[in-house]
Amino acid sequence: MKYAFSTLGLPGAPLTQTVALAATHGYDGVELRAHPEEPLHPGSTSGDRAAAVRAFAAAGVGILTVAGYARVAAEGPDGPVLDELRALTELAADLGAPYVRVFPGAGEPAGAGADALAVRRLAAAAPIARRAGVRILLETHDSHRTGAAVARVLDRVGHPGTGALWDVLHTWLGGESPRRSSRELSGHLGYIQVKDVASAQDLTPLGLGRGTLPLAEAVAVAPTGGWLCWEYERRWYPAAEDLPGLLTAGRAYLAGLVRATGREAPHAE
Repeated sequence: MKYAFSTLGLPGAPLTQTVALAATHGYDGVELRAHPEEPLHPGSTSGDRAAAVRAFAAAGVGILTVAGYARVAAEGPDGPVLDELRALTELAADLGAPYVRVFPGAGEPAGAGADALAVRRLAAAAPIARRAGVRILLETHDSHRTGAAVARVLDRVGHPGTGALWDVLHTWLGGESPRRSSRELSGHLGYIQVKDVASAQDLTPLGLGRGTLPLAEAVAVAPTGGWLCWEYERRWYPAAEDLPGLLTAGRAYLAGLVRATGREAPHAE
């Protein structure tokens, strides 16, 4: 199993800090939040992109994902959404990242019209992503928070340039068990985002294993050799504990869950 963390937990941090933390704490990769608040985003220069590639390569850390904010099921014209998808795909390709993260973003409850928008836009963007060596992952989030809802869209797209990002928090909030999420997303899954919170009423991020999310159940059905990415949402909860002090324990916790499944040797941690 490979381990990553999201820079959502390090809002505004320079890439040098992110790379050093990943290398120091034994993470294989990083999910980069692609927003103008951050060092890298679709408006970044070619020089900044090249410098990032060199920094990550020198540390032996991979760039897992360009985590964008395109909302493929949101109402409105297709043009701006497709432009955003192309820009995110180009950024991921320049960085050597295999994935782009996008949201559904429809109003709730999401109906057939929202599904149709997402299908049309993803189907248009998928061949471009595929040619660039990138896969666009639709996250279980907001209007389509369950695996069943995301699979409903991706089954209709039917293209290898798209897939699913399983956010364990949102499927749990949607009342879907990890076993069912895994089953629904079978054939679509890119990787799994893990996190922990105290309750459905208090979503302040916690260290992994300190809260109520069914992480052991999710890891038990995770694909062997896949990625587990810790998304610690400190950007939205500035009073939460700093992420750097939690990274070693978080990775150890995940590795322990993987070992409990019998799929990773004890020395892998």
